Amino acid sequence: MKKYDIPYRFLYICIIISGILFLAPSLYAQQVHEAEFENLPSVTFINFEGPHHRIDTLQQIRDIGFSLGQAVRAGVNRPGALGRYFVIRSISGPEGNRLDADIFGLGPDVAVGHIRNLRLIIQGYLEGAFQYSPRDAALLAEFITIYNAVYRGDMAFFATRFKSPVMGHLTRERAGISLRYDEWPGQTLMLIPLTGLDLPLSAVDTGALADQRVVDHLRQEPDRGLEQRRDMVDLMEREAEQAEQQAAIIREEIRREEERIAQEREQARQQQEEARREEERIAAERQQPDADQEALDERELLAQQQQQEAQDRLDELDQRQEELAQMEQEADRLDEFAEQRYADAQEGRQQIAEDQQEMIAQDPPPPPPEGLLGISIRTPAASLGHIVLLDPNTGRELARSPLNTVNVRTVTQINNRLIAVAGENRGSGAIRLVEINKNTLEMIKQGDDDIAPESLLWLNGQNLYAIAAVNNNFHLARFNSELVLQNRTIINVHPFASVFFYDGFIITQRSDGSAVLLNPGDLSERR
Repeated sequence: MKKYDIPYRFLYICIIISGILFLAPSLYAQQVHEAEFENLPSVTFINFEGPHHRIDTLQQIRDIGFSLGQAVRAGVNRPGALGRYFVIRSISGPEGNRLDADIFGLGPDVAVGHIRNLRLIIQGYLEGAFQYSPRDAALLAEFITIYNAVYRGDMAFFATRFKSPVMGHLTRERAGISLRYDEWPGQTLMLIPLTGLDLPLSAVDTGALADQRVVDHLRQEPDRGLEQRRDMVDLMEREAEQAEQQAAIIREEIRREEERIAQEREQARQQQEEARREEERIAAERQQPDADQEALDERELLAQQQQQEAQDRLDELDQRQEELAQMEQEADRLDEFAEQRYADAQEGRQQIAEDQQEMIAQDPPPPPPEGLLGISIRTPAASLGHIVLLDPNTGRELARSPLNTVNVRTVTQINNRLIAVAGENRGSGAIRLVEINKNTLEMIKQGDDDIAPESLLWLNGQNLYAIAAVNNNFHLARFNSELVLQNRTIINVHPFASVFFYDGFIITQRSDGSAVLLNPGDLSERR
């Protein structure tokens, strides 16, 4: 094989493929929305805060998204089940500056009810599909949910940002995500804007996610969203640095390739000139009377082949030169992107610095008065409500528990801990014993046993008693202060049963309403 037979088109492809590994997002990211900073409401998600039938580990929740991401990475364009979690990958030909998208859908049978868990699922997806680091994936997942909440149902906005095939999957009722968890199932199609590069740091379009309207909503948070904004600026700077480095790598490869092309072009021209001279010699020799015409024919054919070979080589070198021009354009594009991302990051840092100075200049708010624990009933038709803190001087509500399904008739204190029956039997919810933090008013523990909706909660010494629901039957059950079941009756009891404690026995009611004596140790019937 001759030296110049190396497949340079293949070499060029290899150069581009290796270069893409460092490419940052494409320059068709949407321009930052320059709306004036106004008093926009913060994006506050309303989550399900009650006890659940099943509590998955964080790893199990993340794996829901991770498995979908791995399927997409393997080439599946519609992984998942439409009734639960699914993804629609929508990638098509250029449409100006409009974007492709992965559409992350929540079907009618999903059980997720807290934005924290939904973000963990999206984080897993980004890790599986694009190999983002957990930290970057978590940051992007937060921005994805905020972005989709800010633009919920805004089809006019989405139409200016995303390609026609993406829009073909959306409806006004489902585009984006609602702030209410009970409106997520079957009504959610979250858009993950793509740059067209399915690779770390360059797959998801950070410029689109962190537009000014999203940032303005973050600035309405008490801490101005400073941590999230700093992390996003840091990610943008790393994207820019990566693009800048790759542009330099491409240009260095262009320089080396141009040197090789120049050398090979000179060799081809020399070969072409040598073939021309050979043809002239052959023509002169043909005039000799004793010329071996057959041998000259063979030499002429070889010279013509060398001439054509050299011309083909020159044509290939011209093509390689054109490909280098395309590489140069790619390097220019990366430099422009890096410059734009650095500018975006600088603007973001400037805004962050201004917000920090403004927060420092403000007088710190006075500490709230120490509140008194109270209870607020949510509706007139049920005994469910919130634990609240009240100002002892004014009676004003200072804080309330996120958990709004506390059975207010069951709130009990044991060992300075707040215990109650809480929850509802709908969706993924359950009715369980729960412990509520007296300072934050958040649920910090739930029991493992279902409790009857009508059950009260009785305290006797260090034991808690409630009516447990087991396979549509009801049993009086005894729990320790850690909400762990100790015993329960063999007999069925009435769902509205009461409990009286005496020295040496307990009185409650059978399922038919008749009174029954129980032994306090094992809750067996006393005969």
